[in-house]
Amino acid sequence: MNRVAAAFTYPFRGGAGRWVAGSLLVLLWPLAFIPLLGYANAAIRASAADPAGRPPAWRLEGRLFRDGAWTALAIALFSAPFAAAWWPLSSIFAGRIVHTGEPFLDRIYGLLAAGLVLALPWGVVLLIQMPAAGARFATRGSARDLFDVAASLRTVRDRYPVWNLAVAAIVTGWIAGLVVGSLCCVGVLPGAFYAILVSAHASAALATPDQPAG
Repeated sequence: MNRVAAAFTYPFRGGAGRWVAGSLLVLLWPLAFIPLLGYANAAIRASAADPAGRPPAWRLEGRLFRDGAWTALAIALFSAPFAAAWWPLSSIFAGRIVHTGEPFLDRIYGLLAAGLVLALPWGVVLLIQMPAAGARFATRGSARDLFDVAASLRTVRDRYPVWNLAVAAIVTGWIAGLVVGSLCCVGVLPGAFYAILVSAHASAALATPDQPAG
């Protein structure tokens, strides 16, 4: 519990350079999501090796991009069924939720309604798979771990209290980073980077003792 709770202070252990670089990459996320995900893996690996340590320094090396690309592929794969269902489901809601008489606006409302319906199962799937899979991948280095659903389900079953706390920290970190950061005039960009680091540190708690960091 203490280790997961420490996730909320983990981002503040790094220097200003980490925040500047991370915030710039968040700003450029359509182009920089792979190095962002790669850095998240590096943070998981560093946290698993030393929970009391600082976030890793930015190093634009091959492993950063390789880990980020594999993680992006895994997220895309597990998100694909929900993304594919979004448009057809919006067609069911279009004109039924709010009928404006304008096809474009009806479609927008339909997309919003479909997104709300899909958000919960979509989020549950990613929260069951990715924290545990990310911890395995970051500490073992095998891309196969990112796609091992059975192993993630075993982690949830065998280490449910830790997984539950880790997920709570991840969700709270994103709420705090995006909502509180905006309300306090800190900004969405550093808020999102804060949430990434909180998620990485919380996910590292799911690394098992037989998973050497490296």
